[in-house]
Formats: sequence, C-alpha cells, structure tokens
Amino acid sequence: MNHLKLIDMKKTSLFIIAIFSLLQYSCNKNISNRTANLPALNPSSVDVNAGTWKTVLLSRPDTFAVAAPAATNSTAYAADLNEIKGYQHNLTDDDHEKINYWAAGGVLRWNEIMRGLVAKYNLPPYQNLDGTYPAPSSTNPFAYPLFPFSNPPYAARAYAYISAAQYDALVACWYYKNKYNRPAPYKVDSSVSVFVTKTNLPSYPSEAAVLAGVTAEMIKLLFPDEIASIQQKAQEQELATIESGAATRSDVTAGEALGRLVAQQFITRGRADKAGAAIGTPTIWNGLVTQTEAAGQTPWFSLEVPARPPMLPLFGKVIPFLFDTNTVVSLRPGPPPSTGSDQMKQETEVVYNYVKNPSRDNLQTVQFWADGAGTYTPAGHWDAIAAEDFVSQNYSEVRWARNMALLNMSLMDAGIVCWSTKYYYFNPRPTQMNSSIKTLTGIPNFPAYISGHSTFSGAASVILAHIIPANASKYMALAQQASISRVMGGIHYPSDCSVGLQVGQNVGTYAAQRALTDGAEQ
Repeated sequence: MNHLKLIDMKKTSLFIIAIFSLLQYSCNKNISNRTANLPALNPSSVDVNAGTWKTVLLSRPDTFAVAAPAATNSTAYAADLNEIKGYQHNLTDDDHEKINYWAAGGVLRWNEIMRGLVAKYNLPPYQNLDGTYPAPSSTNPFAYPLFPFSNPPYAARAYAYISAAQYDALVACWYYKNKYNRPAPYKVDSSVSVFVTKTNLPSYPSEAAVLAGVTAEMIKLLFPDEIASIQQKAQEQELATIESGAATRSDVTAGEALGRLVAQQFITRGRADKAGAAIGTPTIWNGLVTQTEAAGQTPWFSLEVPARPPMLPLFGKVIPFLFDTNTVVSLRPGPPPSTGSDQMKQETEVVYNYVKNPSRDNLQTVQFWADGAGTYTPAGHWDAIAAEDFVSQNYSEVRWARNMALLNMSLMDAGIVCWSTKYYYFNPRPTQMNSSIKTLTGIPNFPAYISGHSTFSGAASVILAHIIPANASKYMALAQQASISRVMGGIHYPSDCSVGLQVGQNVGTYAAQRALTDGAEQ
C-alpha cells in the first residue's frame, strides 16, 4: 500500500500557519442564495460534439434507442407548434417566473433542489424509550425515522449518483440531437415567441426533459418519500420548456423517456454498491473496539447520551466511481499518533488552546464550515461553491453536468476513502482525550482520523482547480480553511486535518485525470 507518512509536530505547526495566511476569503455563507435570480443560460459553446464524450456507466451513447422525430412539415409537428402558441397566448406572471427559473440551467436548479432534500433529511433519529436508536429503512421509507438519514457519506453518494446519471443522459441526448438535427421550434416558425437564449442546438430530444426524467427516476432510489414532489418539479420544468418556445411536446416526450432509461443503469448500480450494508451490526461495532484495544490504543466511543451506534462503519466498502476498491485501500494513509504518545498529547493541547478562548474570527470560520445536522453537508457546501462559480463560466447544460459529475464523484469517493480510514484506525476524538475540551459545534458520531471535512475539501479543491484554473488558489484556500475549522472547533486534531486534506487531494487527482481523457477538453 502507498501510505502517506504521518507529519511531525513541526509540519503540523507549519500547516496551521499556512492556513491562516490563506484565510483571505470571507466567511459568507450565502453562497446558495446568490443564484436565485439569474439570466437564461447563455453558453459560450453548445458543445456540439458532446455526444462523443466518455460516459460513466453507459457503454455507448446510443445504448438506448430514440426513435426518429416527425418531420417539421408534418401534421404532428404542426400540432406541436400550435400547443406552444396556445400556451404562449395565455402566459401569466407565474408562468414567466417558472420559465425564467428553469432557463437559468436545469443542472443548476436540480442541484439546488438536491441540496434542499439533503438538508431536509440530514437529521439523526431520536432514541427509543429503551435507549436504543431506530434506523431508517429503505424498505419502509415512510415510517419513523424517515429514509434516508442523509448524513455526509450518504449525501455525497446521492449527489454523485444524480450528477453522474445526468451527465450520461445528456451525452446520450447530444448524440441524438446531432443524429436527427431537428431545429428548435422558434427556428421553424417565426411566430413562436422565445423566452430563452437562442442557439443552434437541435431541440430533439429536449435536454431539459432528459434532466427532468433522469433526476425524477433517481429520486425513487435516493429519496423515495419525495417522489411525488419531484415529479411535480419535473413536470414544471418540462412545461416551462415548452412554454418558453425552446422545445415541442414531442421533444420533451422523447427526452424524458431517454432520461428515465439512463437512470435505470445507475439505479441498478446503486442497489449493488454495498451502501445498503454500510450501517453494520452490533457485532461489527463491538469488534472495532476490541481490535483497537488489542493494539494498545484508546478506541473511539460515542459521546452521545445514550451512546449512538457509529455512523456507517462499512461505508468504506462502498464501490467508488473513479477507481476500484483496491485503490481505496492503497489511498488509506498511515496511522495517526499513538493515543499514548507525546505527539497526541501535544496535538490535544493545540485543540484545547483553540477552544478555551476562541476569537470572533475563529467562531465565524467554525460556523461557516460546520455543515452539521439540518444542512446540505460538506459535499453540498462544495456543490454550492462550484455552482456559483460555474454560473459565470457560461457552460452548456452538458458541460455543467460533466463538471458537476466530476466534482461529486470525487466527493463520494473521498468519503469512501475517509470512512475506510476512520474505521480502520477507530481513533478517539479530542474530547475523549481531554474532557476539558468543549467543542464549538456538535461532535460527529464517528472516529476522528481522518477529518471528513478535510478529505472532502481536498478532493473538491483539486478537481475544481482543474476545471477553473484561474480559481485554483481560491479553492485551495477554502479547502484549508474548511480543514482548520475542525481543529478550531475542537472536533479534530491537526494531523486529522493535514493528512485528510492530502488524502482528499489524492482522490481529486483521479477526477482530474478522468477530466483529461473524457473528450470534453479536446
């Protein structure tokens, strides 16, 4: 295995100093609020050759057949045009608002909706009267506790599956657009009004409907309680697309069907990727304690009252997207400081010094990156950062999807490597080593080494720097800020964070390598 060498205290100190020198970016947590009112997507390139890009799961872009559309001089097409004109004759202010909302970009809007779902379901179950804890069940998602508990690993996986499925579906969509080359309705009939940006991109099948179909279908797996509400959103997007003059009913029907078919590939993978068994069993939980004590180390234990089972101890065995399971093991770093060592005592003292008298700036940093229960988690935080920056890049829908897929696959795989490491070493939190440490935010219910925030952030910073090189220093600074915030908050030791950041960067490199070979940069 290619283990990372554990940093010594001198390097840990340099890590902390370097982070403070880079905290030049304001802790303004209104990232996701700044995309509320946006102009229509205006791509600098429609990426006409995107139908040839490398897909994630589809073996080829025409895996699922899409029938040839009716000719634009046919009676059926004339009926489609009349439907658009009928809608446009009676548009209300509410209709225009929905058209404008979806015109800003379907990938963007669905990602925002996903972040909202993650925050809604990111609530740990309350204990039973006997002191045990119930677990959400995908076989009975409407019973308490509702399925899923969208904790950080689950959320990262959900974002990845949605984004990767959207990307594959849009590559297939672009393939058929080029194959059939049916122009947008406003190009066929000048009396059709257009409320979106005009481009030369063929309209069949509709990319908006592909996104609606693939996302609605994926929600059945990931957030089954939300099927009805998401279907309403999908119908809203499709109707807004027709009303805007961008697509006909037949464009939309073909697009939705294609999206739902592509989703089935990802649903099949998701049902077999071992995430369903990640919760483990009491026998496994107890075995981790025994194994750690046998190695002469202090094991992690839950500080909640009553003690809560550890969060997803087998998530490290989930099948990743960017590499195989053997690579997960090779990316696992070397061990943390021994719990009886001087280095552990020194690092615990560093944490104590942060929390005993926190500065206002430190408190702001801790809260900005807290991403705890009821939030869209660290992965969603990085999605929000990326979305805001992508808006200014004028990407096409398919490039938006490709970039979000790269980001979210790296975040999911970072979570897998991180959780593999956490439960391999089962290292205690600083609050266990020194009861005087009072955290400035909640204590996560899983082992300390390595820091999840640091691993997620390291991965995100590398792939985002690849996508937008001009922002590379910004992404690194944000990643380092996210990382040190966990030491400032009393949740992690410095080595948890510095090693986690490096492990995340190693994962992000795999995403960047994929980006170089997927055809989108040629």
